[in-house]
Amino acid sequence: MPTSPTLDDLRRYAVARTLFTPTTLLTAIRRLGFVQADPIRAPARAQDLTLRHRVKGYRAGDLERRYSRLPIEEDFLVNYGFLPREHLSLMHPRVSRRPWDASTRRKAADVLAFVQERGAVHPREVDQAFAHGRVTNYWGGTSNASTHLLDGMHYRGMLRIHRRDSGTRIYAVAAHAPADGGKAARLQRATALIDLVVRKYAPLPSASLTYLARLLGYGAPHLAEEIQQALRLAREQLAGCSIDGTTWYWPADENPRSRRYQADEQVRLLAPFDPVAWDRRRFELLWGWVYRFEAYTPAAKRRFGYYALPLLWRDQVIGWANVAAKDGQLQPSFGYVDGSAPRDVAFSNALEDELERMANFLPGTGPATP
Repeated sequence: MPTSPTLDDLRRYAVARTLFTPTTLLTAIRRLGFVQADPIRAPARAQDLTLRHRVKGYRAGDLERRYSRLPIEEDFLVNYGFLPREHLSLMHPRVSRRPWDASTRRKAADVLAFVQERGAVHPREVDQAFAHGRVTNYWGGTSNASTHLLDGMHYRGMLRIHRRDSGTRIYAVAAHAPADGGKAARLQRATALIDLVVRKYAPLPSASLTYLARLLGYGAPHLAEEIQQALRLAREQLAGCSIDGTTWYWPADENPRSRRYQADEQVRLLAPFDPVAWDRRRFELLWGWVYRFEAYTPAAKRRFGYYALPLLWRDQVIGWANVAAKDGQLQPSFGYVDGSAPRDVAFSNALEDELERMANFLPGTGPATP
């Protein structure tokens, strides 16, 4: 009988399986399955910070610059981000939980015809043509009604992101093939979605797997029943073990104890939404401390900082860093779980190498001495 993995095995597996040898941008996105997006730049957007570890020679902004030439899409899965175009058929045509009223449907039809006629449009063009005014947004404030409508049309699969101009979404008409509405086909799509998130975020504590299945209701709300059915089947078919009362799951064709999953000697500053750090429940189980994303936390209540990047050394997340780029120079500040940096020449050298990589990743920025 095979020996069950230990928590140390799962920790190495969690790190090594996602920090694969850097490859091309498209191959990296396909291997990840999905790259979460975030607009904050501190010192770069989350999607760029995620991809820099996995794409050869990657520089901040490469995804935006190359997006229109690659078979990838900005869309929704468990949250908003970038995914290979082939995954869209698992979620589209998407049916929102919030049906539009007749007036909104008419406005959307008019905007769709407008975009169809022009090929690709900036939100400003739509606003100038239709003057939709302002609406109350999710947070209780007001926002541009045209932008709000375009977001809704994108979510419902009527529009796609053609490209971005200085960060602003440029929209084009989307085309999604009709989906087979039969029970078996719907369950097949839901099963593929569960498999996609398991392969991205494994190994997963049982509660995290349940949470991800619930978040899939964001990308495929019309498959909610089938996703729950696929989740029940996944628990029977995935590999797993129990450690200290927590049940863990991972793909059945992977072995966390395999020698292929070995820690390297690098230091890496990870995005807050990097697959290594994304699951805060798993993070605490694997590394024994609580990491929080504090960009929206009042400054006086922050422990880690505005945009703290988890600091990975070998297979241990030992602290965090806040990194600024000012006057062409990196300005990092560090915090450590144990109160101080490891007294290890290998660590110091690896940290210096990582800061040099970070400087090369940020155009016009020079390295800093840690």
